[in-house]
Amino acid sequence: MTTPAVVLSVAGTDSGGAAGLAADLTTFAALGVHGACAVAAVTAQDTTGVHRIIALDADEVAAQIRAVLEDLPVAAAKTGMLGSAAVAEVVTGLLAGAVPLVVDPVLVSTSGAVLGDEDLIAAYRDVLLPRADVVTPNRDEALALTGLP
Repeated sequence: MTTPAVVLSVAGTDSGGAAGLAADLTTFAALGVHGACAVAAVTAQDTTGVHRIIALDADEVAAQIRAVLEDLPVAAAKTGMLGSAAVAEVVTGLLAGAVPLVVDPVLVSTSGAVLGDEDLIAAYRDVLLPRADVVTPNRDEALALTGLP
């Protein structure tokens, strides 16, 4: 029996289970890889929308990422909702160049809730995206990040 590859997701939680870490871990399992996670934000969310967002402190997110990196052979990492520019900088410092990094620059929920401010957009554009191996914005995120029509 082979040990499955380990993929780390750094993202927010979705109490409804349809997005964020819950969705990433479900996808990882379906693909036969072991999903590890670092919580960047906690949302009170259901099918009607996002009711509350609690962004975790960058030091807390860094501690989670370090714990995973120090214990497991992480083959790749993926980001989702990061919640703050400081967390984007932590992710860049700890993961970019260390493992292949897929960045999903989550800025707005499907229901329209804003999940990233101008500082986070700038951190994505100036710090994290240039170091990412793959970037997966939707149309609205691409517009916010590039300013292109």
